[in-house]
Amino acid sequence: MDAKGFIMRIQEFKKHFFLELSKLYPETEIQSFFNLLIENELKITRTELALQPNLEFNKTELSFFKNALNDLKKDIPIQYIIGETEFYGLKFKVNKNVLIPRPETEELVSWILKNSKLKTQNPELKILDIGTGSGCIAISLAKNLQNAEVFALDISKKAIETAKENAQNNDVAVHFIEADILKISELPQKFDIIVSNPPYVRELEKKQMSENVLANEPHLALFVRDENPLLFYDKIATLAKNHLTENGSLYFEINQYLGVETIDLLKLKGFKNIELKKDFYEVDRMIKAEIID
Repeated sequence: MDAKGFIMRIQEFKKHFFLELSKLYPETEIQSFFNLLIENELKITRTELALQPNLEFNKTELSFFKNALNDLKKDIPIQYIIGETEFYGLKFKVNKNVLIPRPETEELVSWILKNSKLKTQNPELKILDIGTGSGCIAISLAKNLQNAEVFALDISKKAIETAKENAQNNDVAVHFIEADILKISELPQKFDIIVSNPPYVRELEKKQMSENVLANEPHLALFVRDENPLLFYDKIATLAKNHLTENGSLYFEINQYLGVETIDLLKLKGFKNIELKKDFYEVDRMIKAEIID
């Protein structure tokens, strides 16, 4: 250790890092983990590190990287380890109280933005995001629709706290509501857009999911009972029918195996212009519906 407290070359630890994880992850994923840790903890890029081969960790930095390595061995998601992730070009804090935002949900946001910008006759949109979690949908919409007043609802107080911090960090105004959507009979007002990415993974589908998701992400935000997998869609659609403005739109992220069933549910509720959309994996992933007066 020198006078400044530096104790180990980063490149030496990198070799150890790769060796320890080599039997658990592909090399490309290990490299991605290391790059993210370097960028987030040391604020340097992979290129900058390559140009400084003798750069060293101090004691505090080395402790962080050792802990991160141990967490990765336990299959803890890298996003939870560094405490943040990127979604729709924005940074979001994430923790065990919220789901890690997925790329498929970015596609849902893109779809909403595209359709919203086509509706130029409505200069002031009111949007409600139900089951907001980290706030990724609500905040991304607020950031990209300057004319929108955005509301976001979640049952979890801790999720709301995280979402509020994310809204502040991304410099947007979002009205947060802590409530159980299944126990609400009325929404506070009418909305032009209601969007939700509710729990939709059936218990029977757990075996298809990776262990790090099952062991770390909040089950409350993921799973529904096999016998009533559209529980949240049913309740939200009922509320939306009475609380969408004229020609307002309802958007859902959905279970890829229940596209037809979700369409049938929306038809029974009286929705029209129902559109089922595939994601980049070419599976049914999102749906849009309207109430036409």
